[in-house]
Amino acid sequence: MNQSAPNRLITLGKIAGVFGIQGWVKVHSATAPRDNILRYSPWRLRRGDQDVGSYRVRSGQVHNKGLIAWLDGCDDRDQAAALVGLDIVIERQQLPPPSTDEFYWVDLEGLTVETAAGVTLGRVTHLLTTGANDVLVVHGDRERLLPFIWDQVILDVDFERGRVRVDWDPEF
Repeated sequence: MNQSAPNRLITLGKIAGVFGIQGWVKVHSATAPRDNILRYSPWRLRRGDQDVGSYRVRSGQVHNKGLIAWLDGCDDRDQAAALVGLDIVIERQQLPPPSTDEFYWVDLEGLTVETAAGVTLGRVTHLLTTGANDVLVVHGDRERLLPFIWDQVILDVDFERGRVRVDWDPEF
């Protein structure tokens, strides 16, 4: 794990709308599977960099093709409507520890990316999901998009040294 920010905030989704009249909200989840977001409670709701409040998930479920949740302190449609558009964040420490040889994407953010020859390409800013494979977004002298393919492009992730070692041509 990237120990430089163990209490960092991780955005898991967004309040997307209201559901019914009793305070339920529609939730857009960025977790996989999408209903995992309901397991992380309490949620800190934020607008940009500003905390709006902390809400315990009272209940939640898959509904049609989306998710709905009922939060403590949100007991009617007007209260739910006031939450629409807010980001759902948790502290990194709320996530369960990853299994051996696994890690969370958020733990890669900020790591230095070096080629096998020791050339520094930059730092991981975030990752993207694509249909073919995940992609490391690396900012250095320029932005690079590196496919996250073990043993072909990604050679090693070393959290102790704060680096990802890659097989990548620095000119590309």
